[in-house]
Amino acid sequence: MSEKLEAMRLELRRGILILAVLSELRNEQYGYSLRKALAEVNIDIEEGTLYPLVRRLKTYGLLNSRWSNEEGRKRHYYKISERGKEILTVLKSDWEKLNTSITTIAETRT
Repeated sequence: MSEKLEAMRLELRRGILILAVLSELRNEQYGYSLRKALAEVNIDIEEGTLYPLVRRLKTYGLLNSRWSNEEGRKRHYYKISERGKEILTVLKSDWEKLNTSITTIAETRT
């Protein structure tokens, strides 16, 4: 049962990570700083998950990016785009509705 539970937990996290990354990138950050900021709110994400997700969101037009050589290191910085902000608003609204529904079900059905 633990393998199945772990698979379900990972599936649940996938959608939440999109919301978390878009929300956190309202302030420009590079990959490591984004991972660190998410970890500070107990959202641990592996590099192998984060970087493909960020690239996908950029491909969808939800993130802007730029290269910088600050502090002697070449870093790729990301920030939510205007389209990303619109999508984030919709996703947050959907999340809030779903969360309310699940809370209602969990509290009244137990």
